[in-house]
Amino acid sequence: MHALLNTLRQMPLPTEAARVFHGRGGLFPGCEAWTLDWYDPVWLLTSFAPASDPDLAAIGEALAARWRELAPGQPLNWVFQQRDEMRADNRLMAGGVPDNHVVLLDGARLQVHLLRGQNHGLFLDMAEGHRWVREWAAAHPGARVLNLFAYTGAFSVAALRGGAARVDNYDMARGALAIAKRNHLLNGLDAGAAFLPHDIFNSWGRITRHGPYDLVVMDPPSHQKGSFVAEKDWARLLRRLPELLSPGGEALLCLNSPKLGEEVLRQTLAEAAPTMEVVARLPNPAAFADVDPRRALKVLQVRRAAA
Repeated sequence: MHALLNTLRQMPLPTEAARVFHGRGGLFPGCEAWTLDWYDPVWLLTSFAPASDPDLAAIGEALAARWRELAPGQPLNWVFQQRDEMRADNRLMAGGVPDNHVVLLDGARLQVHLLRGQNHGLFLDMAEGHRWVREWAAAHPGARVLNLFAYTGAFSVAALRGGAARVDNYDMARGALAIAKRNHLLNGLDAGAAFLPHDIFNSWGRITRHGPYDLVVMDPPSHQKGSFVAEKDWARLLRRLPELLSPGGEALLCLNSPKLGEEVLRQTLAEAAPTMEVVARLPNPAAFADVDPRRALKVLQVRRAAA
């Protein structure tokens, strides 16, 4: 735990939502279970393994000491999440969490919720993907975008901020789409987005009727019972991709499973959609550096042949 404590003693105060310590990347032996994130004005400490009371006390003391240096006189707010692949326990350790907690990321205002659920409404490791979509939309003004597995709509916000004309957001979770609508309003985006609470695999007729699109974002969960299991469902998804895209259209394919490497997604794409070509793999934020790129988030930019 030495590396985590050392980071706490030296860290600056981020200017927007950020990963501050990424033990999960394997770069800090003995700290593989730990991550620390800043969701202004709250610190979020996460452990992917059982954490002892003495460890939490030591981390809390180091965090409090650094906070007194970073923000003298300001209350310290921090939350601890104990999680595994199936569940999460969230505890407020000090201070409080805003009722309507909105953070800033790459200029966008986005709502998060740190005290309920396993996920918090915003995936910080996808920051470069959001930035890429915003910049792509700025270079393709008036584009039409399809956002599958939209969750809370961060990709949609990025596309509309960049200049897209329309984004269709599909997700079977109505609660997530409700937050997505709020995220758009938080950014002054009161037109151009549709929020469609449908099971994607049972809605291809509806989805294709509204196409073709200039950009398709596919960011499914790696393993969510009743929704998507990466090992078997990526092929089903990618077989539909060419018909969703205009000739020359592009897509972002996002795979966040430490068990499946980039080559699995490339091979599945080649077999299921041979008219698509891989253009590049997007870099991950530097804060999410990993000793093994196979385990890290994989985001592939792909393109449909123009003719």
